[in-house]
Amino acid sequence: MSKRRVTYYYDPDVGAFTYGLSHPMKPQRMRITHELLTAYDMLPKMHVLRAKRASAETMTRFHTDEYVNFLSKVTPENAQQLTYQGTRFLVGEDNPAFDGVFEFCTISAGGSVAAAQRLMSGQTDIAINWAGGLHHAKKREASGFCYINDIVLAILEMLRTVPRVLYIDIDCHHGDGVEEAFYTTNRVMTCSFHKFGEYFPGTGTLEDRGRGKGRGYALNVPLKDGITDEAYRSVFQPVIDKILEVFQPSAIVLQCGADSLSGDKLGCLNLTMQGHASCVQYIRKKNIPLLLLGGGGYTVKNVARTWTYETACALGIEDDIDLNLPWNEYFEWFGPRYRLEVPESNMEDMNLRDGCLDRIRETALRYLSELRPAPSVGLQDVPRESVGEHLGIGDAYEQGPLDELDETLAQHAKFVYNLQENAAQSESESDPEPEPEYDSDASLARAASRAPRRGKKRMSLLTGECFDVPRLEEGGHGYYDLGCGHAPADTPAPGARRRFFQGPPARWESAIDRALAERERAGYRNGRVDVGTVMMNGGMERDRSTDYGEEMDVDTEEDG
Repeated sequence: MSKRRVTYYYDPDVGAFTYGLSHPMKPQRMRITHELLTAYDMLPKMHVLRAKRASAETMTRFHTDEYVNFLSKVTPENAQQLTYQGTRFLVGEDNPAFDGVFEFCTISAGGSVAAAQRLMSGQTDIAINWAGGLHHAKKREASGFCYINDIVLAILEMLRTVPRVLYIDIDCHHGDGVEEAFYTTNRVMTCSFHKFGEYFPGTGTLEDRGRGKGRGYALNVPLKDGITDEAYRSVFQPVIDKILEVFQPSAIVLQCGADSLSGDKLGCLNLTMQGHASCVQYIRKKNIPLLLLGGGGYTVKNVARTWTYETACALGIEDDIDLNLPWNEYFEWFGPRYRLEVPESNMEDMNLRDGCLDRIRETALRYLSELRPAPSVGLQDVPRESVGEHLGIGDAYEQGPLDELDETLAQHAKFVYNLQENAAQSESESDPEPEPEYDSDASLARAASRAPRRGKKRMSLLTGECFDVPRLEEGGHGYYDLGCGHAPADTPAPGARRRFFQGPPARWESAIDRALAERERAGYRNGRVDVGTVMMNGGMERDRSTDYGEEMDVDTEEDG
């Protein structure tokens, strides 16, 4: 088999995290996989790199600012408070707020983004990040053991360089987070082979094909319990061949979730290690830049075996390695056979009944035949650095320490913001029914005219049970998104003017009243600045020697 330049990303810290003692997701599986790769002497055959961890700014290329900020702050102690009793960001029991969750996300996302960058630079043919592949994470919430969607971040990085990217998902669960992210674009085709029917996340039917420009560029192959290697290949290979013919991708991302293996704790398919790895071998033969990512997999020793074998497939040495495991730190875990294998079980293949699999294959191929030729896109040179870096402008704190005037202005800005927050809260408590004066743009008026739903359905990966996420009020705390069909219960009628900060003035503490009086003397009236007065006073209050200390004390209380 021809050789490929392979780059393998690994961070030694990734195995130190834990979702909890009883949680099925075990980050230690990456540590065990790395130990097997070392025992098989595969590391010298690859470029082994430790990626720079993803910053919060990098994560916000897809996720919302408030969600990333939440992940950076959440701990087991404050999780109930920050999630508003489990109704926001971390809904249900699938995604616990474990210690170091944000650091874990930076490792996973950083490896995938770095792998995509190296792949697009032409420095490697195949890039591997077994810590990635967390395909359930949504734009503003965690789902299915996934917090940050490293796959979407990696694909977005690729799209800066190439016109089209193909995403293939062989996890037992539908790759709903990635499909949702690219549901309306024709630059990314998503293809998911997964178990469907009373199974998490409850999405991924044949009829889910994309929307708008993305119509036809989302393909789902729903499967039933017990599919074997032969049956899986009979649908995987012709579908992938047709996609490559029609879509002509410039790069491929293959999510190698190992919960589709036989004997997985949460999976229900019946693939062997060789059957799972045959997908990697088949894609490798196409000679297209390939990014291999991890994903699900909850029988840890089988996950480590399979990812080790698939790394050998990427290197083209799968026929040269000994299936009898060499000695390693986790050797005792692989008893009693101590072999690099995952055999199939005797469960029945439900996909062969009534020609179900044949119909799915024929329908998928028909949908692909209806697609137009490969879409083109205008590309331009990608800047190697940001505008700020090019001009030498960094963060304000990098330019030098803040002077006294900077700190004072920051105090004033925060004080005004707090005034607005309290005024808004007072208005919501004292004037719950807005006056019928609302002049909004057309889109918001249309959204307001929709009939509100009762809630948003969620399915738990752990239990498989469905539960309702309550629809929350505008200004409440929890899941609220006009784009998802959840309208606030007290939405103003169309044509009504929206009112902000109405209602009786807030009553402040005496110390704050004194501070307001001093600010008014200094030129700060009703949260607004009298520029002339401030300039005449040199940017400060008039009598700094007597009043400034008291004002700073009040601001300190506000900070607390």
